[in-house]
Amino acid sequence: MRCKSTKITKLLSVITAFSICLGMLTACGEEKGEMRDITTMELVREMGVGINLGNTFESSGMTLASVQAYETGWGSPVVTQEMIQGYADCGFGVLRVPVAWSNMMTGNYDINPDYLARVRTVVDWALDSGMYVILNIHWDGGWFSKFADTEHRDECMYKYKRIWEQLTEEFKNYGDKLMFESLNEEGGWETIWNRYSNEGDKEESFGLLNEINQNFVDIVRASGGNNKERHLLIAGYNTDFDLTCDELYRMPDDPAGRCAVSVHYYTPSTFAILERDASWGKARTEWGSEADYAELEKYMDMVKTRFIDNGVPVIIGEFGVSTKNKTDEMVRLYLTSVCEAAYSRGLCPVLWDITNVFYDRYNYKFIDAELLDGLMSVKNK
Repeated sequence: MRCKSTKITKLLSVITAFSICLGMLTACGEEKGEMRDITTMELVREMGVGINLGNTFESSGMTLASVQAYETGWGSPVVTQEMIQGYADCGFGVLRVPVAWSNMMTGNYDINPDYLARVRTVVDWALDSGMYVILNIHWDGGWFSKFADTEHRDECMYKYKRIWEQLTEEFKNYGDKLMFESLNEEGGWETIWNRYSNEGDKEESFGLLNEINQNFVDIVRASGGNNKERHLLIAGYNTDFDLTCDELYRMPDDPAGRCAVSVHYYTPSTFAILERDASWGKARTEWGSEADYAELEKYMDMVKTRFIDNGVPVIIGEFGVSTKNKTDEMVRLYLTSVCEAAYSRGLCPVLWDITNVFYDRYNYKFIDAELLDGLMSVKNK
C-alpha cells in the first residue's frame, strides 16, 4: 500500500511539474503574441529611444554563399543574443532591423528560408530582451529604382507583394511589439520628378509611393492572425521631412487605424553626412549655432504640426552623424540635441548605428557613456 501511494505521489508530482512548465510556456507564447488595446501613438511613446542594427542583414550588392557571409559582409560580427541584450541594457526601447530580402532569393521571389530563420532568431532575441522591433525592406540592392520605369513597374510591385506576403505569414502570430515598416528611403524617384530642378511629374512620383504604401497596408491586413491589428510604419517620401509634409503625400487608408509615419534626419547634410568636401557642399566639423538650432526646431515642428497634431505618430527611423573629422563634443551635442527635440514633441528617435561606431558589438556596451547618458536623459525631461 505504501509503495503504491509513493508511486501515485511521484506521478502527481510529475504531472504538476509538467503543468507548471506548460503554463509557463503558454504564458510566454501569449506574451509574445499579445495585441493590446492601445493606440499607435501610445505604442510609439512606449518605444522611447531606439537604435538600428545597421550594416548587417541589409548588406547587399554581392553574391555570397551563406547567410552568415551576408550578415558579416559589411563588417558586423555574427550577431549574438548577448549583443542584442546589450542594446536593451543600454536603455534602448526599440531595435530597427534593416533587411535586404533579395539576398539568396530564389524563383518567384521566394525568400531564402535560412535567411528568414536567421532574421527571425534576432527578432526573437530583441523581443525577449523587452525591446520593440521594427522590421523593414531596406535598400535591397537598388531594385526599387525600377519602379520608375513603367515597363518594369508591375514586376516590381509583384516582387514587393511577394516579399510582404511571406513576411506577414512568418510573423502573423507575433504581438504588438513587432512593427512592420513598408520600405526604407527609396520611395521617391528623381527620374520621374527631380525635386531640385522641379522637372518631371511630381504627382506621379508621389502617387507611386502612395500606391506602394497602400498595397503594404492591404497585404498586412489581409494576412490574418495579429496582422489585422498590427501597428505599421509607413515610409515618407524619401523619408525627407519637407517632402513627407508635402500635400501630395498621403497616409494609406487603414481599417485598423494603426499607422505611424517614418522620416529620417541627417540635417544639415554637410555636417551629418559629409566627411570631406564634395561637389555639392563643404564638409562642416562644427554644429550648434543659433541658425543650426533654429533649423532643427523648424523641421521638428513641421512634422509635429502635419502629423502628430493630427493624430498620426512619427518615428524618426534614422538620425545620426558621421563621426570622422569631428570632436566627441560636437557629435554628442548634435545627437543629443536632435534626440531631445524629437522626443519632446512626441517623436520616437532611432539612432543610426553600424558596427563599433556608437555601440561595441564585441563587448556589448555603448562606447561613449556620456553620449548614452545624454540620449537616455531626454526621457526624463
